[in-house]
Amino acid sequence: MRVGIGFDVHRLERGEKLIIGGVEIPADKGLKGHSDADVLTHALMDSMLGALGLGDIGQHFPDNDDRYKGISSLKLLEKVKTYLEQEDYCIENIDMIIMAERPRMAPFITEMKKKYAEILEIPESRINIKATTTEKLGFVGREEGIAAQVVILLNKNK
Repeated sequence: MRVGIGFDVHRLERGEKLIIGGVEIPADKGLKGHSDADVLTHALMDSMLGALGLGDIGQHFPDNDDRYKGISSLKLLEKVKTYLEQEDYCIENIDMIIMAERPRMAPFITEMKKKYAEILEIPESRINIKATTTEKLGFVGREEGIAAQVVILLNKNK
């Protein structure tokens, strides 16, 4: 078994789309980044890469490479999934947390889980997504950005 942890942060800016967990969420500000800036998917990919000992998403999908400009992070997740297959690991479970003052994430979590389950080819029951505020503390509390953290447990296929 292998455990990985992922963490990501992106700045909120007017005029950007807010995409979290592969879901576009209506909001007056979105996340700024080289790709679609999906913090949850970025943290998920980093947890997977970390569990496999393969570095981080910056090494695999550098932000100075135009091939990844504006790309859907779900496309990148599909690529990271191939690394699991190559190393012969399967996902036992994923625990994810989104840190945002607003908008409320609860209405979108079911759709996020469905997208991840489909791409990763695992039951939704192996994916847990939750959201929290920071009680108006720090950059998240001041609505300057959104963060996400993910822990994943992999098991060697038998």
